Amino acid sequence: MRAASPPQPISPFRSPPHGSTARPPTRPMQSRKPGSRALTTALAAKANMFADGQWTHSSHRPRRWAKSYCRRSHSSEDAPPATQNFIIPKKEIHAVPDMGKWKRSQAYSDYIGFILTLNEGVKGKKLTFEYKVSEAIEKLVALLNTLDRWIDETPPVDQPSRFGNKAYRTWYAKLDQEAENLVATVVPAHLAAAVPEVAVYLKESVGNSTRIDYGTGHEAAFAAFLCCLCKIGVLRVDDQIAIVFKVFNRYLEVMRKLQKTYRMEPAGSQGVWGLDDFQFLPFIWGSSQLIDHPYLEPRHFVDEKAVNENHKDYMFLECILFITEMKTGPFAEHSNQLWNISAVPSWSKVNQGLIRMYKAECLEKFPVIQHFKFGSLLPIRPVTAS
Repeated sequence: MRAASPPQPISPFRSPPHGSTARPPTRPMQSRKPGSRALTTALAAKANMFADGQWTHSSHRPRRWAKSYCRRSHSSEDAPPATQNFIIPKKEIHAVPDMGKWKRSQAYSDYIGFILTLNEGVKGKKLTFEYKVSEAIEKLVALLNTLDRWIDETPPVDQPSRFGNKAYRTWYAKLDQEAENLVATVVPAHLAAAVPEVAVYLKESVGNSTRIDYGTGHEAAFAAFLCCLCKIGVLRVDDQIAIVFKVFNRYLEVMRKLQKTYRMEPAGSQGVWGLDDFQFLPFIWGSSQLIDHPYLEPRHFVDEKAVNENHKDYMFLECILFITEMKTGPFAEHSNQLWNISAVPSWSKVNQGLIRMYKAECLEKFPVIQHFKFGSLLPIRPVTAS
């Protein structure tokens, strides 16, 4: 017998249905601060957008990505020439007016195209789906396994502060020193010149060693790292599913271990009014996995039984399980945005809405993009018409 469905969540931004006695979750007192009224208004509009399905504005429709970000075969014939001028990526977004350069850049076009290509690739597929695992994928997993082992070799230290364990800086210093060597194990010898450029994105993807925090900007750096490997031909079209299910999923496991071991702070978290303290992409790709699922609907991800039974198959539900393990109290209070999203009627609309939210809340926010670095593979120059 199927478990009884949880009560349909009521958004705190709209009145309950006529005759309903349900009440929206109470806003925690600690979230009240100067300027919160404006934030609440903005999030109200976003919650209504999810509920009403308003995500078909032309600027946010997924394009037909004729250009592939991963090459089609593992032949070295179509690899970029070894003489290509690779450069060390650097920051280019120094002030809010610079955000226009970012949104018009080749880097933005290639990055969002890469995200949407993978989103389409995993549509309707479980994590246990059988897919090809290339040598490059295996090498990337081995790289991540090394990072995992270094966590075990660098235990947290005793310190007065509960959060931000300083042992993380020791762990990060090792990565900073060894990053190019690690990337060199993945990149073939004829592309050795690309290693310093690509390694920068790996170092940027694991958090900030000064603040000992981690957020969606670091997650974006790892996606950029994978995008660069596609652009130089290390990863191919046949690797698309494995990039998400094998590599990115392993990356998530390592990042969660970092967060728990060193008690890392969320970077730029909006608290109860944000989607998640640390991640965003697994919610996008995870919702794509669930599109057209025969019985799991968005309302089921707030059902503990449904999550426990299916989290090993779907990234979205694995994210929900991690949240419930890390946070206490009613789900509607500590993860209000996700609670609102559980009222959306279909996974397709959830997926489209999350893509739009990712652009608005991550890719178009100066505090996030000011740290993004641009090189020859993800350049700041304006996008070229194809």
